[in-house]
Amino acid sequence: MRIGYLLPDPGIGIFGSKGASVHAQEMIRAFRALGHEVTVFCTKRGDRHGDPSTVSVPADLTDLPVFVLPVSGVKGAAAREAAVVGVAVRMAELAVEGDFDLLYERYSLFSTAGADARRRGGAPLVLEVNAPLLSEQKVHRSLHDESAAERATRESFAQADLLSCVSAPVAGWARQVLADDAGTDDRTPRVRVTPNGVDPARFTSPRPDRQHPSGAAPSQPAVTIGFLGTLKPWHGTDLLLRAFALILGEEPEPRLRIIGGGPERLRLESLSAELGIGERVEFTGPVSPAQVPQLLADLDIATAPYPAPSNEAEHYFSPLKVYEYLAAGLPVIASALGELPQLLDGRGEAVGTPEDGDPAAAMSAGITVPPGDPEALAEAMRDLIGDSSRRAEMGAAGRRLVEREHSWVMRAQSVLAQVPTQKVAQR
Repeated sequence: MRIGYLLPDPGIGIFGSKGASVHAQEMIRAFRALGHEVTVFCTKRGDRHGDPSTVSVPADLTDLPVFVLPVSGVKGAAAREAAVVGVAVRMAELAVEGDFDLLYERYSLFSTAGADARRRGGAPLVLEVNAPLLSEQKVHRSLHDESAAERATRESFAQADLLSCVSAPVAGWARQVLADDAGTDDRTPRVRVTPNGVDPARFTSPRPDRQHPSGAAPSQPAVTIGFLGTLKPWHGTDLLLRAFALILGEEPEPRLRIIGGGPERLRLESLSAELGIGERVEFTGPVSPAQVPQLLADLDIATAPYPAPSNEAEHYFSPLKVYEYLAAGLPVIASALGELPQLLDGRGEAVGTPEDGDPAAAMSAGITVPPGDPEALAEAMRDLIGDSSRRAEMGAAGRRLVEREHSWVMRAQSVLAQVPTQKVAQR
């Protein structure tokens, strides 16, 4: 099957370093692994348009056909929004000319690229929805023409054959948008939850020294705690620093590595100095997806310390970093939000039940703590720092879990199983 992958979001480069770039690359890899041909239409290759230093093309994607329609040279929200609309029109034209068997679009404000191409060319459309962008944009960024954004969202949702949503809260939001728009069409798209995943083959086995029992030789390296992700306020990295300050000075003395860059870096570095932990904290800055497996292999404990939202529905993420932590064989400490308790604590089918008499199949892959609580986070870190056997057991359980249930190929298979296999009547 020939798949046209549409990425009209001007904030995401197909070969950039953001989690969204990783997500796009992994779904493309999965489609290709299943034997499909993929062509990409996007607004930029790297994190910044025209800056080759922000482009990191993985070796296995060097042959990927990529067509760039830039959103560049514009200033202000109004001009940027209008530019996205124009790019989406051209992207739809190219998608129709490509005569694809399937269109797969990452939902973006102001884009109806997939909907226009679907209506004109008849190829089935999967719309991947990773966030309730209308509300998110108003809270965290600027939104000039709200009514145009709403119209584009409703049109894209109505034309899609499948809305593939990253979490249950996002799926609920998508269903509400469709319900509010009821009566404008004679059909309702399918809505399904497709959480993030991971390619376990990209990640190495745990370091041998993680397997040492408690009380290992003095030459054993200091325990390194890590965080991976873009440094944004809603990732809770400041909470991690405060929790780390509570355990510094205890034996064995740990280290903290913050992997990734972002707008919060200077504030977080200042906070580290203020807390007196600067010498024990390393900020790597931005890293390419290709660097991530080795950087995780050098950790002993991984964290996802999300702050407390005003309500549970606000935590609509399916944290990509957590799946990568698990694939790297790392024990995880995460805030008890969204899917994370079920994924990590051994509750429900997400972690699995013993198979073939193997009780280890249902072992916990991590620890969850109350969100926004640095004291609880510090206590969980203490527990794992002092128990290397438990770290090794959790890491092994997490690795088994993602191999069994959470690969990107499994995600792609489940999405493709939900869409028509032939072109459909135009509407």
